[in-house]
Amino acid sequence: MSTNSGCEIYSSRELNAPVEIVYEAFANPLYLKKWWGPKGFTSTIHEFDLRPNGKWILTMHGPEKGNYENSSVFKTVVPNKLISWTRVSQPLFDMEVEFEQLNHSRSKISFRMIFSTVEECNKMKVFVEPKNQENFDRLERKLVEILKDKSTEQIKLK
Repeated sequence: MSTNSGCEIYSSRELNAPVEIVYEAFANPLYLKKWWGPKGFTSTIHEFDLRPNGKWILTMHGPEKGNYENSSVFKTVVPNKLISWTRVSQPLFDMEVEFEQLNHSRSKISFRMIFSTVEECNKMKVFVEPKNQENFDRLERKLVEILKDKSTEQIKLK
């Protein structure tokens, strides 16, 4: 990952799930739409082509009003390690999502938002940092559901 702290917003969370499950929660749009965005938001994913140069187009629906169109192009896709993209809708920035295995049942996810200037970064930082944590809260709840579903599937197979 690149490093230029004046132009970056970095957020991370350790999770009680294997890295493969955390990656799946992102890579599968049926899961992703359930947790992507801050508290109270819902997402409609219009296109999700998870490969280099693939498009990700979604609408984030605010809890009270407002629809926020998001359009990005994936740059890097390394399963269970790294996904990066460039936003082509405002606000413009590059995003890196890193997945790290901590042990067999724990992992870490990190978001690195990279802006062109310190000014652009500072304008977003106050808003984005707490919202990223809300996003991680939603991911944690979704992971509990996914792990429960997978556990139930395993029991049925026995």
